Amino acid sequence: MPPDFETIYRNEISYVWDFLRYVGIPAKDLEDVAHDVFVVVHRHFSEYDSHRPIRPWLTGIAFRVASDYRRRAHTYREVFSEEVHAAAPGPNAETRLSHKQAYELLLKALDRLSPERRAVFVLHEIEEVALTEIAVILTVPVNTIYSRLRRARKQFAAALERLERRGGAR
Repeated sequence: MPPDFETIYRNEISYVWDFLRYVGIPAKDLEDVAHDVFVVVHRHFSEYDSHRPIRPWLTGIAFRVASDYRRRAHTYREVFSEEVHAAAPGPNAETRLSHKQAYELLLKALDRLSPERRAVFVLHEIEEVALTEIAVILTVPVNTIYSRLRRARKQFAAALERLERRGGAR
């Protein structure tokens, strides 16, 4: 029996959240954009082929929702909050800072890629999705995916090198 919507949501929300973060959705908008993804999923749930893996289908939807977000992002206003979050148990402050700096450097280097190259790079290099599957997800010819990945790797490496030389500054 195929999973129901609630089960898919519970099992895949963190995956969708991470994917959206990797493709450039700002932290302040992640919750809203992830919600938008699952609104689309719910609306088109009857079209899902339960014999196929769910993640490629979700990733395609998330990519399109992220693209729509970028097109309309200029209309958003940032709202600041006075809310303070308690510290979570885990690694010490120095380790967390080091991880945070590396993560921010990764996101800054990813920001240098076009949305199309960034999606291919994230899906293949971070999410470890096969290139043929990425072609299906993004509805693009496989040779285009190979080309985008090659260019994205080169552009990402150059951006990372520039950022590291400048100490991670923009």
